[in-house]
Amino acid sequence: MAKDKTTFTCIECGGASPKWLGKCPHCNAWNTLVEGVAENLSPTKNRYSQQHQGLAKLSEVTTLADIDATDMQRTPTGHDELDRVLGGGIVEGGVVLIGGDPGIGKSTLLLQALDSLQRAGQSTLYVTGEESGAQIALRSRRLGLEGSQVKVMAEIQLEKILATLEATKPTIAVIDSIQTVYSDQLTSAPGSVAQVRECAAHLTRMAKSSGICIVLVGHVTKEGALAGPRVLEHMVDTVLYFEGDTHSSFRLVRAIKNRFGAVNEIGVFAMTEKGLRGVANPIGMKVGPSMEPAELVGLCRLLNPANEMGRLTLISRMGAAMMRNTSDARSNTSSDSIAGFVPCGEMRLAMAALMA
Repeated sequence: MAKDKTTFTCIECGGASPKWLGKCPHCNAWNTLVEGVAENLSPTKNRYSQQHQGLAKLSEVTTLADIDATDMQRTPTGHDELDRVLGGGIVEGGVVLIGGDPGIGKSTLLLQALDSLQRAGQSTLYVTGEESGAQIALRSRRLGLEGSQVKVMAEIQLEKILATLEATKPTIAVIDSIQTVYSDQLTSAPGSVAQVRECAAHLTRMAKSSGICIVLVGHVTKEGALAGPRVLEHMVDTVLYFEGDTHSSFRLVRAIKNRFGAVNEIGVFAMTEKGLRGVANPIGMKVGPSMEPAELVGLCRLLNPANEMGRLTLISRMGAAMMRNTSDARSNTSSDSIAGFVPCGEMRLAMAALMA
């Protein structure tokens, strides 16, 4: 049996080389060439020229002043913190890429957002390549999403996913994750540079031509950057990073690219037993050893008069043991209004756990 021909592809720019090189000859990046199976380059019709249609209708050359431009219509996800980062909600035909460490809560947040959209009358689709439908159903029940009508599809073949999107035409579809999807047009393994670039290009084309908002979940490298070719971030409209400390219940969502909004906003979430909840206008407050319980209660009421859930963070300089005595004000203050404690050192204790 003949040995498959290999090629080396740059993970930064996607350029190919017949042999390994320390520096990419296309973008001059160092140590970015990875080996893969060379694709069959026999002369065939370009796979993107289906029906010879572009992403938009052909039009004549027009000056900017003569173009009738209107603001993009947005659909709120039902989560204010996520909507703020997105610029007000999801956009028709938009492509969003969200990345974060394993277990940070990407799938949880997106499942909650899809359920909120579905309950608001929008058609939704969750395509999972890492879990089964039963696992997604179990997670939804843990999150308290009883009776959710979110459509779920466990599939990793690109052509089947595109056919389903064409048939169902949902308002928003989540692909979890782009590194697990593969196309039959390529022989390389799922997650390779060629597969990620090819699948993302086809899904982006589907979003632009059909008006479906597509959210791609991406893996990250050990350095914290999105895995796959750098061109993936250039293809999409919005790039979000989901960050947080594994020892803390808090999560941050920030945008590093947004064609439909600003990138100077962040969303703050708190991880609870019922999933992620937004923390509106979080406030940090230091608590000293001389503070009396009644004084702490009065200060909490002053800073959070509406008793908004998860708004306050208490920072203690006296250690977790003494904090129990000061926090005996639980009979007068709802624990839901306090997002957490930051005792001396690096330990963070949730209010609910501290008062158990």
